[in-house]
Amino acid sequence: MNKPIIQALLDLCLSVTAKRPKTVIDHILQHGFITTEELKEQYGYNHPPRAVRDVRENGIPIDKQVCISCYWAYPEDYTHIAMRQIRRVDLLWEGEEIAVYEKLKAQAINLDQEIPSFVKRIIEQVLERHKP
Repeated sequence: MNKPIIQALLDLCLSVTAKRPKTVIDHILQHGFITTEELKEQYGYNHPPRAVRDVRENGIPIDKQVCISCYWAYPEDYTHIAMRQIRRVDLLWEGEEIAVYEKLKAQAINLDQEIPSFVKRIIEQVLERHKP
């Protein structure tokens, strides 16, 4: 993007005075992006899409960016989740497998652990036993 366009966009951003769109714009200018979670938790906006729409209605283009290295775009090959260094595994139990889940849950409760932490510990133990 050339400098006159960047400056014109910045001037347009700085000209917005309405509280909700200004809050979104200021956050994006400072951090480069804003998440739905930030809009809800940091700023108390219970309907984040409305806050983003307010920005658009002030003539500022906000495009949904698709990052090709993000889990949400390519869960089979990613390097981050929403710009955070995170890895995830989604496990589903269905049908007869649910009995296994219930046993897992009961053991986690007996050990006073959350199920994700308990599953991670089991995986770490198996990996430790099967070191190359």
